Amino acid sequence: MKYLHEKHFTIEEARNLLSEIKPLVERMTQLKKILDIKGYDIYRHRYFTGGPNGEKNYPVELEELIAIIERIESMGALVKGIEQGLIDFPHIRENGQEVYLCWMHGEDTIKFWHTISEGFMGRKPIEEI
Repeated sequence: MKYLHEKHFTIEEARNLLSEIKPLVERMTQLKKILDIKGYDIYRHRYFTGGPNGEKNYPVELEELIAIIERIESMGALVKGIEQGLIDFPHIRENGQEVYLCWMHGEDTIKFWHTISEGFMGRKPIEEI
């Protein structure tokens, strides 16, 4: 069977990885707030107001934010929401279906999953996996 992702996690593996991911996500959400306050649009890579005079480089916070996202994704997890700190972990159900184990900043552990097509709005309790 062909899967969208090469790396897949068991529920236990994904939960264990949270100890590394939680501080990164905490910093990621902080950096997004700082960039918002500065008026920087991370999705368009420019300031909402055109930017401070003479500033041609990206804000240092953006560079740190990108490094954090790359670090999380290098572990095999997927950053799905920067503001909310939303992270998905590819997982294969017993029936062979590829789904995402879903965790959001502020949750103590992974308690939800969803199909790839349903996304966050289709979150179901992990007990139903």
